[in-house]
Amino acid sequence: MNLTNKILSVENLSKSYYSLKNETKALNNISFDLYEGEFLGIIGPSGCGKSSILNIISGLDKEYNGKVKIKDGIKIGYMLQEDALFPWLTIYENAILGLKISHKLKDENKDYVLNLLKKYDLYDFRNNYPNELSGGMKQRLALIRTLATKPDILLLDEPYSALDYQTRLNVGNDVFNIIKEEKKTVIIVTHDIAEAISMCSKIIVLSKRPSSIKNIHEINLTNKKSPIENRKAIEFSSYYDIIWKEIDK
Repeated sequence: MNLTNKILSVENLSKSYYSLKNETKALNNISFDLYEGEFLGIIGPSGCGKSSILNIISGLDKEYNGKVKIKDGIKIGYMLQEDALFPWLTIYENAILGLKISHKLKDENKDYVLNLLKKYDLYDFRNNYPNELSGGMKQRLALIRTLATKPDILLLDEPYSALDYQTRLNVGNDVFNIIKEEKKTVIIVTHDIAEAISMCSKIIVLSKRPSSIKNIHEINLTNKKSPIENRKAIEFSSYYDIIWKEIDK
């Protein structure tokens, strides 16, 4: 982790949604920095605007107040809640879809994708279709598709929410290891406190809507390893209790 290299800064971010009858304020003066190599978690009550922050950072939502500053040359990849795989495309065709859309389907990029499929045990399935994959394999494929465009920052929006608990733990472990192996910086939105503590180096706790930042926790676990192993750290329960109480208020 390089805490001297700030690659993203969010300053006084506010966001409102409008209907014919009223205004609903979702975000209220959200400010934080992201440094190269960080694994930043954003948690808070349901409907508090966590995903809105990712939509704004990614550029999908341009209607907001405040500033989002991204360091020159930094590219962003966005992995949505659903794996959003196209059932009529093969595994390989799904993996290169982002490259195709962005007109970057060069031989070197195709080779990069094939190497990712080999590295993360999906190469033998490259001519199969998504309905032939397990839930965990689909999440790995969705991540590979996001990595294919070689982003510097990965935005993950509740990436395991559709999975059962056991699969969620295993896939979370897999995805964490892939991200670390590929040396990416991450912002993950989740409602799962344990998941955030086990994966993240820093956690932002949001209040109820309109969301403001209640606290930012630096997560320091003894002998930090994989997310499953990190749940056994002696500091884990203390972080959990503190963050649970902050969200519950």
